[in-house]
Amino acid sequence: MKLFEITALLMVLTALFSFINYRVLRMPTTIGVMFIALVASLGIVALGWIGVDIGQSNVARILNAVDFNQTLLHGMLSFLLFAGAIKIKLDDLTRQKWAITVLATAGVVASTFIVGALTWFLLGFLSIPVSFIYCLLFGALISPTDPVAVISILKTAEVPKNLETKIAGESLFNDGIGVVVFLIILELAMGEHEITLGRVVLLFLEEAVGGAVLGLGIGVLAYQMLKRVNNYQLEVIITLALVMGGYALADRIHTSGPLAIVVAGLLIGNHGRAFAMSEMTRQHLDDFWELVDEILNALLFMLIGLELLIMPFTTALLIAGLLAIIIALFARLASVGSAILLMRTFRSFSTGAITILTWGGLRGGISVALALSVPAVPERTTIVIITYIVVVFSIGIQGMTLGKLVSRIYPDVKERSYEIRP
Repeated sequence: MKLFEITALLMVLTALFSFINYRVLRMPTTIGVMFIALVASLGIVALGWIGVDIGQSNVARILNAVDFNQTLLHGMLSFLLFAGAIKIKLDDLTRQKWAITVLATAGVVASTFIVGALTWFLLGFLSIPVSFIYCLLFGALISPTDPVAVISILKTAEVPKNLETKIAGESLFNDGIGVVVFLIILELAMGEHEITLGRVVLLFLEEAVGGAVLGLGIGVLAYQMLKRVNNYQLEVIITLALVMGGYALADRIHTSGPLAIVVAGLLIGNHGRAFAMSEMTRQHLDDFWELVDEILNALLFMLIGLELLIMPFTTALLIAGLLAIIIALFARLASVGSAILLMRTFRSFSTGAITILTWGGLRGGISVALALSVPAVPERTTIVIITYIVVVFSIGIQGMTLGKLVSRIYPDVKERSYEIRP
């Protein structure tokens, strides 16, 4: 099939699943669409087991034609990050800067080693041959929280503002650290470069610092352009160019595209919104990026659900994936808990902060995309399968129950509901 035909088919499925969710399930859109896609995938697989072929091979061929890694990391992600970043107020972010910094750096590194070590013991116990270095690689890709999943799910739960800022801010910034750790461990596993302190520092400067500097530069350039025009159509085009051109440039010069777009988005969403836009432009810009966010989120989570059709599950890997959920949650609890207990010596935290930050630290499509980027080594299948299981649990169970957890901790705060009754 041609690229346009594949895209059209996926969009039709996204619209259909969204309609079913709206009329029947009434779940948050992203969770509902993924749930329906999972059920549809399981139905196709089950029919195949009993000899009823309704085109599973054709569906699998179409999904294999969609490079999930390229589609997300080098396509959708730039739009989704910008749409999330322009909604976050810098004042709120600044007030939580130390908590976000610790969680996005030391928290990610600590979680990587906890997950890696426990996964190595688990897979050894299940007689699944995966070396320690690839268990660490799994720890690196599953430890950062996913900004796309986090920001999407936070819309459905009335999380206290300071905790919401911590969760969203951490998810926006920990990608840079997570990618650096992932690249270092991948290079070590593949034996491509000698890993030294200098190499680690260089990778950090290239990815994290370089991405932030690039984002600031392109953000200032876009701000100056926005300040000199008063035409909302043109201003929307400028933000589109900022997102697409900035991410492409970051890819070209081998720095962190996600961090570049987050920094640029924060600048445009705060300084640009206040000093370079009319009220009409702000309204149209918000409407446009909210629509982009909703469409791409629905499409992304639909793809995550359908990916089940091309996952080579075995009983041992299914068990490993289910146990890896517990490991990932424990690592999140240990890293978040130790960081907060340390910071409580000089600042206060809300009631239930550790519990909410642990359960609200969602994994999403970025983890799946990183797992799929692992080269064709024997360990790749195991990493992809257990990553997929953890991500589906994280979005489907953690995401769906986060609001209820918050309501139990804060009984006076009502859970948000986006259900629209007919």
